[in-house]
Amino acid sequence: MVAPLSSSALPRSAGLDAAQKALLPHGGARIVVVGSLNMDVVLTLERMPGAGETVAASDLHYLPGGKGGNQAVACARHGAQVSLFGSVGRDHHGNTLRLALHGDGVDMDNVSVHEGVPTGTAVIMVEPGGQNRICVVPGANARLELPEEALLNALGQADFLVLQFETPPPVVEQALLAARTAGCSVVLNPSPVREVPAHWWPLIHTLVVNEHEAAALSGEAVDTPESAARAGLGLLARGVRQVVVTLGAQGAVALGGPAGTPHVSLHPAPEVPVVDTTAAGDTFLGAMVTHLAEGCPLADAVSWGIHAASLCIGKAGAQPSIPLRAQVQAFAAARVEGAKA
Repeated sequence: MVAPLSSSALPRSAGLDAAQKALLPHGGARIVVVGSLNMDVVLTLERMPGAGETVAASDLHYLPGGKGGNQAVACARHGAQVSLFGSVGRDHHGNTLRLALHGDGVDMDNVSVHEGVPTGTAVIMVEPGGQNRICVVPGANARLELPEEALLNALGQADFLVLQFETPPPVVEQALLAARTAGCSVVLNPSPVREVPAHWWPLIHTLVVNEHEAAALSGEAVDTPESAARAGLGLLARGVRQVVVTLGAQGAVALGGPAGTPHVSLHPAPEVPVVDTTAAGDTFLGAMVTHLAEGCPLADAVSWGIHAASLCIGKAGAQPSIPLRAQVQAFAAARVEGAKA
């Protein structure tokens, strides 16, 4: 039984207000997300501490996060119908996370609430320039179990299943196999990176990795678009249909198309002020997969993702920084007009 929601737990920075909800499109994309739900404890620092050193933080915020929650919100804010499978503790943080997701219209019928275990927590240290360092305590995420019938029913009606690695490997494998049974395409973001079993690769439709994850999985250093393309080709050879390698300020490289003759495209990122890079990758993925589900070609979907992530890094926090589709559309249009001037 899921505990009732208490509005007193909801911070003002979480979820959408009525005016923002009115801007949401109601597209046909249907996405299932299986993933983590964390309360982010965000510290703003002038610089990172060294070993054994104490430094003062200028700000402290508690904000909804977790890769599963962030990606679900990013999809929902781009107009997708999102069903989330996740796990929280029966505590204040868990209540807050569920309220925030409810505020974004995410279906939480399959978010379980556990007694005697805390909700997952991430401590995020952000320094000037927006770079961060993150330490995650899994908490209830480690207890996630997937009800087979509910999962198959949801996947049978979905365009894509989105997975990450902040949940136990058996949960990821169960979801992958269920997606194959249901005929649902899988987008995998293997973060935090760990080894991918050989029999998983053919079950993945689209692999989304940053440069560090691409290097770890391919065994090749990745720091330029050219090296990202080489690593991506190696990952395609393992049986994945499409690969996207994100490169931060350098944009992203997308690889896909007919087997043996993949198309490689480079997508530069616009120069924008950076406040906080937290959730930029999740924002990118949510915007991209929603457009893929709507029938967009991979290259166009990746461009949408880059514009969304560019807006995300201009605000602090994870879910509070994820933009609406209308905001991304306006940002992209302004850039086109600026290029013409």
